[in-house]
Amino acid sequence: MFRIVKKKVLNPSVKLLEIEAPFVARKAEPGQFIILRVSDEGERIPLTIADYDREKGTVTIIFQEVGKTTMLLGALEEGDYILDFVGPLGVPSHLEGIKRAAVVGGGLGTAIAYPQAKKLHSLGAEVDVITGFRNSSLILLEDELKKVSNRLFITTDDGSNGNKGFVTDVLKKLLEEGNKYDLVIAIGPLIMMKMVSQLTKQYGVKTIVSMNPVMIDGTGMCGGCRVTVGGKIKFACVDGPDFDGHEVDFDEAMRRQAMYRVQEKKSLEDHVCRLGGVFNA
Repeated sequence: MFRIVKKKVLNPSVKLLEIEAPFVARKAEPGQFIILRVSDEGERIPLTIADYDREKGTVTIIFQEVGKTTMLLGALEEGDYILDFVGPLGVPSHLEGIKRAAVVGGGLGTAIAYPQAKKLHSLGAEVDVITGFRNSSLILLEDELKKVSNRLFITTDDGSNGNKGFVTDVLKKLLEEGNKYDLVIAIGPLIMMKMVSQLTKQYGVKTIVSMNPVMIDGTGMCGGCRVTVGGKIKFACVDGPDFDGHEVDFDEAMRRQAMYRVQEKKSLEDHVCRLGGVFNA
C-alpha cells in the first residue's frame, strides 16, 4: 500500500498526487513511468513520473480525469492509499552532454516535460520551454517551469493568456531566428508530437518524443504498447517511452490509440462512484 502525502488540484480536470514510495523514488529518473492500480478490482494504468524526492522518498504523478480509473484516483485524498505503485519502468531519458535544448509540452504533456527540463537545467544546459494549452484556465506548472528554464513560452489556442497560437508556431519562430538546439524534446498529444517532429526534421534537429500507448504489464510481454519506429516494432514500456520523433509512425499510433474508445466510454458510463452517482462521459 502506498500513502498519498499530498494532493493538489492544478486545474478543473488535472490533479497532482505525491505518493510515499521510497524504493521507486530511490531509482526514478526523468522519462520513466510507473504502473498503478487503485484497488483489487482496478485496471493497471501507466503514468509518467512528474517529479521525485529521494530524501523524502516520494514520487509525484500528475493526471487528467478522463476515464474510470483516473476518476477513482482523483477521488482519493491525502492519507488515503493506492494498492499498487510499480516502478520505475522504462528507459530513462539520455540528457547528458546536451548544451542547449528546447522542451515542448502540449497540455498534460507539460507535466511530463517538466522533469526533462528540470534535469537539463541541473546539468547546466540552456533550456527553452514551450508549452501550449487550449485556454489560460488549463495552464500547468508555470512557476515551476520558470525556475528550470532560461526562457518560457506559453501559448493558448484561444489567446486567453495574451499569446495565441500553437507550440509549433513558437518553435518555428525560434528556429527561423537562428536558435540552434542540440535536442528538441516534444511531449503531448500524438498529433502535436507529429507536427513538432515534422518541423524539426526540416531543420535537421534531433528530436525525442515520449510515447504512451496502451500498457498492461509494463514488461514487454503483452505487446499492447507496440509502436513502429524506423520501420521496426518497438515496445514503449521496455524500449521507450522515448523514441526518435523523426522515425515514429505517428499515424499508426493514432489509429491504435482510438481502438478502445468505445469500451472506455462504456466503462465510464457503467461506473457508479462511492457517493452513489454515475460518472457521465
